[in-house]
Amino acid sequence: MPPQRQPARAALWMLGAVAAFSLMDAAMKLLSARYPPMQVTMLRGSASLPFVLAWVLATAGPRSLLPRRWGLQLLRGVLGIVMIFCFAYALKRLSLSTAYTIYFVSPLLVAALSVPLLGERVGPRRWTAIAIGLAGVLVVLRPGMGGIVSLAGFMVLLAALAYAIASVTVSLLTRTDTPQSMVVCFLLVMALGAGVLAAPDWTPLRAGDGWLIAGMGLAGALGQVALTRAFQLGEASMVAPLEYTGLVWVIAWDWLLWTTLPDRATWLGAAIIVASGLYLMRRERVKGVRAPGPLEHP
Repeated sequence: MPPQRQPARAALWMLGAVAAFSLMDAAMKLLSARYPPMQVTMLRGSASLPFVLAWVLATAGPRSLLPRRWGLQLLRGVLGIVMIFCFAYALKRLSLSTAYTIYFVSPLLVAALSVPLLGERVGPRRWTAIAIGLAGVLVVLRPGMGGIVSLAGFMVLLAALAYAIASVTVSLLTRTDTPQSMVVCFLLVMALGAGVLAAPDWTPLRAGDGWLIAGMGLAGALGQVALTRAFQLGEASMVAPLEYTGLVWVIAWDWLLWTTLPDRATWLGAAIIVASGLYLMRRERVKGVRAPGPLEHP
């Protein structure tokens, strides 16, 4: 039997998930300054895998780990490698708040990709919200105006695109595979695949970074547990918008760890992107569009 809906508890779980993921991303940014992005990608997957695996075995049992659609599971894992690699590359060069602001365009990309990949219909109002959200990204990047348009900004957009495609595959996988198998396969493919790709440029790990790597893995696992619980207890249309509270956390980490704050263009772009995303979610609720909860986070 599915758990009874408890909106207040779902909101608290989601807020906890967002806080944990922001802490994980802060650790990833610290590691990205010391190690190549592909190695950080491997560390991201391998550090969280033992914690997530222990949680799955304790709650759902080993049978829940068996995937059925191996091809789609592998595709999601490859997309995860692309997503984390691009995000780690960008974090070395951008503030957390700027990277998050650009990455928040991903729900808009999910809606746009649902048309060609899932055959869904997106009306003119939702297309308008998508276009306005993309315009918000241009405000942040400020092309041609001495802004931060760069390879790093493009890499965040590429990470958002990889996330959006991976999210669309979730709509197909949920028909046959368990959420537990999707999470574990995602991390396993990321750890193994990125590990192989990182080998040629491998940088020896510093002993003092052990706690940072373990903390990143634990924070990612706790975020995953909280995220799953939030979507079990609350409707996606109510829970998903709370992901935008992550911007508050990363601004705090930027200030505490790197003594930096977003500039005016980033604030304005964030407002445009978040407003577009919230409007899109409202329209999807009115239209009765049901999207699965996210199963991964950069």
